[in-house]
Amino acid sequence: MKLAVLYSTMVLQMKKSFVRPMFRFCLLANPILNTILLYEMFRTAGEESFLAYVVLGAGLMGLWSCICFSSAGDINRERYSGTLALIFATPASFPLIILGKIIGNTLLSLLSLLISLVTAVLLFRVPLSIGSPLLFLAALAGTVTCFVVISSVIACLLTLSRKTELYMNCLEIPIILLCGFVFPVSILPPAVQALSRALSPTYAIELLRMSLYGVTDLRLFWEKFGIMLAITALYAILSGLLYRRIDRRVRIAATLEVA
Repeated sequence: MKLAVLYSTMVLQMKKSFVRPMFRFCLLANPILNTILLYEMFRTAGEESFLAYVVLGAGLMGLWSCICFSSAGDINRERYSGTLALIFATPASFPLIILGKIIGNTLLSLLSLLISLVTAVLLFRVPLSIGSPLLFLAALAGTVTCFVVISSVIACLLTLSRKTELYMNCLEIPIILLCGFVFPVSILPPAVQALSRALSPTYAIELLRMSLYGVTDLRLFWEKFGIMLAITALYAILSGLLYRRIDRRVRIAATLEVA
């Protein structure tokens, strides 16, 4: 029953998301424009493996944009459609429905990585290779899990908020900068690096780059992988605690509607 609810919610969410012009722009146009921009930025930088920053950076920026304007924005859309309270009161678990929406958005948003890759190959004729393919797949699976869980935390935080659009616009660029989507986190000030290390996407992006170059230190790779999973697990626990708090507050105050 739970798997059926999760699957049907994922499929429906993918269809609903792709219909929206803003989502299609983030999914299709954003990776192309970001790939061109980052290529022009990095092509004279003297970095041998700059495509790890161009392709991954542009693709992940598109992925995060889709998540910000869908997983976060869906709460607001449901509220103004008058269906948020109905979803909350449905016999199916509210967290399960929200999780299905987030997974659907995230899986569909992975297309931005492919679009970025195709753009780099077609426009710039640059050969691409993955140094450690199996480790890259492991890092990609960890990245998807990481983004799904952090999106669920954001969705919980925004469930009772009336400023969803403001917050989701404020989330996009800071995370891109803090997590090193297009540059190494090591160039940030030490105080900012400490904040970056508390965010699981930072490790996910480092793992993807390591596997793209070719992993030479397996111990370091799995150490970072373990840290990413540990932080992601903490986010999952936080998401569960937030839902309990939301559930209690909603049942007392009934504050899910627009008014």
